[in-house]
Amino acid sequence: MKEEKLFVYIPKSKLKYSSYKGEISPQVENIVNRKFIVNKPYKQALTDITEFALKDDKVYLPPLMDCFDSSPITWRIGKSPNSELTNKMLKEAYEIIGD
Repeated sequence: MKEEKLFVYIPKSKLKYSSYKGEISPQVENIVNRKFIVNKPYKQALTDITEFALKDDKVYLPPLMDCFDSSPITWRIGKSPNSELTNKMLKEAYEIIGD
């Protein structure tokens, strides 16, 4: 093959799959401005979803943290990071805190 200057065509690998489709909603106003300390309980609370990889599966934990003393107000554990998981956690927080 070298004498005839022939070569095997090997296609380049395709780009990795990405499910990102751009911004799906307008960006919300940043009202916290990285000020995570407040002087009253339940005045400001923050949440995020954390993923834990277990041996056979993944679980997701969305805690609602009070900025007054950094304690968790409530949390949920689920197998999918969907709105149902966070909505249940927020309803439980409403029952604890009220308005």
